[in-house]
Amino acid sequence: MADDAFTEHRPLLFTIAYELLGSAADAEDVLQESYLRWAAVDPATVEHPRAYLVRIVTRQSLNHLRAVKARREEYVGTWLPEPIRTAPEVSEDAILAESVSMAMMLVLETLNPTERAVLVLHDVFGYTHGEIAASIGRTEVSVRQIAHRARQHVHARRRRFEPDSDATRGIVRRFLLAASTGEVQALMDLLAPDVVQISDGGGKVVAARRPIIGRDEVARFVLGVIRTSAATTRVEPATYNGMPAARFLTGGELDWLVAFEIHDGRITGLYGMRNPDKLHRADTVRALDRGGPTHGNHDR
Repeated sequence: MADDAFTEHRPLLFTIAYELLGSAADAEDVLQESYLRWAAVDPATVEHPRAYLVRIVTRQSLNHLRAVKARREEYVGTWLPEPIRTAPEVSEDAILAESVSMAMMLVLETLNPTERAVLVLHDVFGYTHGEIAASIGRTEVSVRQIAHRARQHVHARRRRFEPDSDATRGIVRRFLLAASTGEVQALMDLLAPDVVQISDGGGKVVAARRPIIGRDEVARFVLGVIRTSAATTRVEPATYNGMPAARFLTGGELDWLVAFEIHDGRITGLYGMRNPDKLHRADTVRALDRGGPTHGNHDR
């Protein structure tokens, strides 16, 4: 019985943990810890299993997030969320696609753990302020204030983007072709003036230590990377975090991947992952789910 309930809601629980933590590995750890706690409970005493499980996962995620905050502050180079390979239906859910996009995940990193939990549970998953208050041990009034403050913070920093689609994949194909053939003008035409390129090597492989900003600088960086890539490198299209992406394989091994943020037909962000610790799980397609309506009401 316990296994059935946990399995049924696992995609939702993983999605919550991932959005709170920005790491698939940490999310899996939280789910394992949460399952052990759930298995120790008599299911007959639980009126709403999904709500109960969400509460466990939220609390475990908050504990985990507070523990890793210091570690991330000492990270070598720029930290990016662990990319997750997503199925096409994720891109069709505008709220879910935006919430797991690299840009949004980076904005969420600037919130404190409680703000992040409140905003994600309310704005993405539709839980009421009262339900969230019960999950994190705060009053409903406090949760409303936290949600308002967090939402203002996020809206001030949010970057618009278009999820993976035929149109955005076409832009990525043209970009990769221009880069591989050295067509500088064609490359520049596909980049927004304020485009940002961010790389994450984790201090373990060569990667840009700081964000690269501006069309000229990003174009120069991309052409330099392509020039120094091994002749045996193969490029595959993919979808990561609901965004169009490209996988670069050298000798059959995934060497790096890039997720593309696109708005109004121009590339506004490139998120390059080279950290091998984050890449070795990048082949797994993750089932994400926002769940249906909760047993409460969605409030604002």
